[in-house]
Amino acid sequence: MLIAGFPAGAWGTNCYLVAPAAGEECVIIDPGHQATQGVEETLRKHRLKPVAVVLTHGHIDHVASVVPVCGAHDVPAWIHPEDRFMMSDPEKALGRSIGMPLMGELTVGEPDDVRELTDGAVLKLAGMEFSVAHAPGHTKGSVTFRMPEAADVPPVFFSGDLLFAGSIGRTDLPGGSHAEMLQSLARVCLPLDDSTVVLSGHGSQTTIGRERATNPYLREVAAGLGADPTAAPRRGM
Repeated sequence: MLIAGFPAGAWGTNCYLVAPAAGEECVIIDPGHQATQGVEETLRKHRLKPVAVVLTHGHIDHVASVVPVCGAHDVPAWIHPEDRFMMSDPEKALGRSIGMPLMGELTVGEPDDVRELTDGAVLKLAGMEFSVAHAPGHTKGSVTFRMPEAADVPPVFFSGDLLFAGSIGRTDLPGGSHAEMLQSLARVCLPLDDSTVVLSGHGSQTTIGRERATNPYLREVAAGLGADPTAAPRRGM
């Protein structure tokens, strides 16, 4: 399996391109602010052909390049229905202005083909399977994508802004909920095998085992307690 990722734009949001191997079809995850060039360079480098864009949630730092990327390759975008409005109205999603200099660089709106994600769905794209889990807390429509273990790689978990190395996503923006975040961590993350590789929306790669042992939020959830909201700095837009 080939997974190529890079941090993009003002918020350093991780964009991932996933394919069975170089030279094959691929799925693009979270093409955010100023991700278009990185996407095109990665496609050329690995000789990939996109078949879909999938989105962990609707914040502008994760979806800003969806329209140009989908348009250039004539592919659909998948997003949870509760976050779909954010593609057309990013400032409403944040409860504040994100700044005119940044807005001047964005293509706000939906691509031509938008498809909606549901909890428990299995997307079969580019010869791969992505299991969808609805994971509200950061936003109402946040989701994660899990790929099963393959011959050459352990299970892979694209956590979006649910779980980071050492922390979790912020919950103080419109649609965020600390209580829902803890519920999502318990329901979605805790059952995963310790070997599962976590590729999050921001920051470095980690594993479920490492986070189970060291992440203050996941440790408290595992112990059946409500994690202290000040236990560690939280990330994401």
